[in-house]
Amino acid sequence: MTRDDTLSAPLWTPTPARVAGTLLHRFLTPASQRAGRPLTDYDALWQWSVDEPAAFWDLVWNELGVVGDKGTGPVLENGDRMPGARWFPTAKLNYAENLLNFAGLPADGADALIFWGESKVQRRVSRMELVRQVAAFQAGLIAAGVGPGDRVAGFLPNLPETLVAMLATTALGAIWSSASPDFGVQGVLDRFGQIEPKVFVCVDGYWYNGKAVDCLAKNAEVAAKLPTVVKTVVVPYLNPALGAGEVAAIANGATLADFTAPHAGATVPTYHRVGFDHPLFIMFSSGTTGVPKCIVHCHGGALLQHLKEHQLQGDVKPGDRVFYFTTCGWMMWNWLVSGLASGATLLLFDGSPFAPGKDGSAGTLLFDYAQAEAMTHFGTSAKFIDAIAKAGLKPRQTHKLDTLKAMMSTGSPLVAEGFDYVYRDVKEDIQLASISGGTDILSCFVLGNPIGPVWRGEIQCRGLGMAVDVLDDTGAPIREEKGELVCTKPFPAMPVGFWNDPDGAKYRAAYFERFPNTWCHGDFAEITAHGGLIIYGRSDATLNPGGVRIGTAEIYRQVEQLPEVLEALVIGQDWPKGSGDVRVVLFVRLKEGTTLDEALIQRIKEQIRKNTTPRHVPARVVQVQDIPRTKSGKIVELAVRNVVHGEAVKNVEALANPEALEEFRGRGELQK
Repeated sequence: MTRDDTLSAPLWTPTPARVAGTLLHRFLTPASQRAGRPLTDYDALWQWSVDEPAAFWDLVWNELGVVGDKGTGPVLENGDRMPGARWFPTAKLNYAENLLNFAGLPADGADALIFWGESKVQRRVSRMELVRQVAAFQAGLIAAGVGPGDRVAGFLPNLPETLVAMLATTALGAIWSSASPDFGVQGVLDRFGQIEPKVFVCVDGYWYNGKAVDCLAKNAEVAAKLPTVVKTVVVPYLNPALGAGEVAAIANGATLADFTAPHAGATVPTYHRVGFDHPLFIMFSSGTTGVPKCIVHCHGGALLQHLKEHQLQGDVKPGDRVFYFTTCGWMMWNWLVSGLASGATLLLFDGSPFAPGKDGSAGTLLFDYAQAEAMTHFGTSAKFIDAIAKAGLKPRQTHKLDTLKAMMSTGSPLVAEGFDYVYRDVKEDIQLASISGGTDILSCFVLGNPIGPVWRGEIQCRGLGMAVDVLDDTGAPIREEKGELVCTKPFPAMPVGFWNDPDGAKYRAAYFERFPNTWCHGDFAEITAHGGLIIYGRSDATLNPGGVRIGTAEIYRQVEQLPEVLEALVIGQDWPKGSGDVRVVLFVRLKEGTTLDEALIQRIKEQIRKNTTPRHVPARVVQVQDIPRTKSGKIVELAVRNVVHGEAVKNVEALANPEALEEFRGRGELQK
């Protein structure tokens, strides 16, 4: 998208009445009092929030309903250091306690969770029942010896039981980490093997596009290779009557019913209040340069950031019904479930977003869900919006979406035509919030503003309390030009570090080496004339097919196990051209005398599919005679990507074999 695509008028502007009813508008009053001057609009509030971050985040704690002891110390220590800043250093709180604090909300009979497993399963969990289930699961964890700092790993779909297990874990001060069950064995071991969990929670299987996928054999293989696990808990999904016999082959295996049965009398969880920066979640990077990095996020940072994003940026109010299509291997799951802390009912979904709806059409099921459950916030990916637009779906004509007030999109940039589609064919009066951040911060750098306009192709604003800027190669701020997305001041949702990185070297190298004392996020971005943002994609080599980030090293690790393959290089090719999406293209250098035929291509794809996920499987596999590399021996994915796209290659002089690039230029296999 270019600036010429931006219209002269916004696609949507909230009415004065709608603005007046937002939580953000209400927040302007105490913020103005705290600032000592009128803060009359979003831009003024944002500027104050980054000029006076300690005052802003202290006000967030006070106004957005945090349960805990803020402490008597300063809000921010070492505020000029990144990394090194400490937020609320004397505070005590617990993330799970905040999510399960239903004071002032109906407790008996009110839905905390609603779950659809495609069209196969529908369930509801009340607030009172959720608390009871968390208490019973937590008692099981305590009996298994789990305590503060221990890890519990979930290899699970987006089920109510996944949320129960996470809340039970984090209420104890233990650390939760999860992955989606479509990962292959090696993919999940690359993650959980690093963090040495004490309890492993998995599922008997799941539904995808109407088909049952059994997971019991894979669970057994994973559990056998996690020597620190003392108990494997198997959640029934495909088979509600799952018994001990079905899980007998799994090391230390027990069904969920057997795990919790001795603790049926537990009704209220125990909440261990911990320090603000006590580890809460371990998230995993995409694995671009090796096994995935283990990113540690804390109780206070996740809670404050999500409260701010839900209430102030998304206008999530008590009683709202919030949906985001996500798996448990993506940080949007963590973001979604935090909605409980704002009094929302969570609409959980597992399966294919393109599973057919009541009318039999692919892509309509989620709108059936929106209508049936009075959805207020519809979260999805840019790829889904693009796909249903190409399919000609017109939800505003086929579904009753009166309650829907916001649609959110992330995972990849939402192109301008996607904005057009939403306002034309989904709903005219809706806040379309394209958002962007990531696993690295468990939240967003740029996102929605419920009191501001939506411009075609633009993310509405920089997040409150986030000193986001765009810099050129020299580190100078730029406007209406493409550059590096950065954050120039500390914020509470910064990771507390990486797992097994005692001196912080990996953490500093990941974000702070490009620009000193500045978080460099690796996105290629532009701040527009409206103060909005356009994200042009990652500035590194991370792949992003269908809006799902994929690390190249995860693919290399599998394909190079095949004896015919000497080495490989993978890129994301923009495809179809102009769509905003990419496809995975794998180049392979083969053993002498070996030719890439259809049988070998299928073996390569199957190896990748079996041990990672279906999304890692390349759309094209192409044989080359040489792989370009630097003088130090590193392969150069970005240079190859530039050549494939007909773009100039920088720093050719740094290559040991620059002539190898020519083999990637104008390949016929990549033109179809």
